[in-house]
Amino acid sequence: MIGDLHCHTKLSDGTLGLEELIALAAKRKVDAIAITDHDCIAGTVRGKIIGERHGVKVIPGVELSAVDTKSGKNVHILAYLFDKPDRIEGLCHRNALARKKAGQYMMLKVAQRYPMAAELILKCATGSTNLFKQHIMHALMQCGYALSIYGSAYYELFDPSKPTSIAVQPKFADVYEVLTAVKDAGGISVLAHPALYDNFDIIEDLIDNGLNGIEVWHPTCSKENEQRLMSIAKAHKLLMTGGSDFHGMYNHGQWSIGDYSTPKQNLSELLNYKTKIKRQQKKLAELSETG
Repeated sequence: MIGDLHCHTKLSDGTLGLEELIALAAKRKVDAIAITDHDCIAGTVRGKIIGERHGVKVIPGVELSAVDTKSGKNVHILAYLFDKPDRIEGLCHRNALARKKAGQYMMLKVAQRYPMAAELILKCATGSTNLFKQHIMHALMQCGYALSIYGSAYYELFDPSKPTSIAVQPKFADVYEVLTAVKDAGGISVLAHPALYDNFDIIEDLIDNGLNGIEVWHPTCSKENEQRLMSIAKAHKLLMTGGSDFHGMYNHGQWSIGDYSTPKQNLSELLNYKTKIKRQQKKLAELSETG
């Protein structure tokens, strides 16, 4: 059973719609996927229905943007199988507003630097719940100002270390607030791509604050870091997940759904995790009563 637990659609910064994404997963013999759009749970219900039609299990999910206020590092938390989505919706809305504010500033700056209409950028973002850097780059490509999404123009514009940068970091929620929100929603929290943002130094603190798992298998994770993350997960009895971080044409490299995935045993552990925790809590309660 193949499970790709990190996929994005047009609702955030992917290029495929829900139906197209799920149909592709079915064609590629991927048994289960998680729709994890950035700070957006709009596709969870419809995704499940479409998945049943295509024979693909669609797991409710979201990728929540956060920041570790101590280090200033970005931290992304994947939340799965939440029972009370309303406990997450407020956080998604706040993060979306912060991203939109930053995106609009960058859009206007780009339109000043390159002779083009800001409306074209908005057109490239049609279907998305927000405005992402990829949409800006897509518009630049359409105007002939860039050859690819992640070419020299991208780094000229969005690399904060460059004097030409127009990058604006949205003011996302604190990561510990995010973990609390996922717990309150009855969800499972997994640290997304720890190597990408060099989050190794805060994993212990995240575990102490309720982190349930780590994304081990990811396009940005080297074999060395995979082993490192597996050791951490096993030592702390954490869930281990994997996914392609699929964005379609906006991928950072050439891969497709299922090329990076969660092994069958680990997928089963995720799906049965909440039942296992409830069973353990029941046993503890019974022991407490008899004691």
